[in-house]
Amino acid sequence: MASSTYPPPPPFYRLYKDYPDNPDSAPAPPPPIEGPYMLYGASYTTDDMLPSLEEQGVRQLYPKGSSVDYKKELKSLNRELLFQMLELADVLVERPSQYARRVEDLSLIFKNMYHLLNSLRPYQARATLIHILELQIQRRKQAIEDIRKYDEKGGGSSIAQGIAFHFRWHLIQDNFGCWNTLERSVMYE
Repeated sequence: MASSTYPPPPPFYRLYKDYPDNPDSAPAPPPPIEGPYMLYGASYTTDDMLPSLEEQGVRQLYPKGSSVDYKKELKSLNRELLFQMLELADVLVERPSQYARRVEDLSLIFKNMYHLLNSLRPYQARATLIHILELQIQRRKQAIEDIRKYDEKGGGSSIAQGIAFHFRWHLIQDNFGCWNTLERSVMYE
């Protein structure tokens, strides 16, 4: 009995046999999924909406509406959390059988804090993206300036071309999302 290291390719690879010569010969990709779908027995949706606390069956402790002062409400919930922890410690010392209500109160405060923090995630993602793009622009300008300085010194065209190639390679990496190579590595000889 013969065995192979790798299994044979799936049969649909034949649909792409002419792809190098004619990229239009390949079948079109399936349309993106919209709305709810099932995956491993669980129902998911493509809508990126944070469900409200009421939809999750949790009482909301901060005011409803879109004009919520996140900083003020988080500070308020944090103070309430500290107070409830002290109350829990007091209850555990004096009336240990009544601790369950205090633990539920702590759980409610934590859920409200997490919901407030999760509603700030889109703003955090946008700010992070802006910061990464600003770093890219700054790094590219610095690399261009370094190449110009080296070329003005008369460093030779072959070395300047090597540096330019290295710079272009980092631009390609940045465009494909390789964020772990943020350091600028231009070598001088």
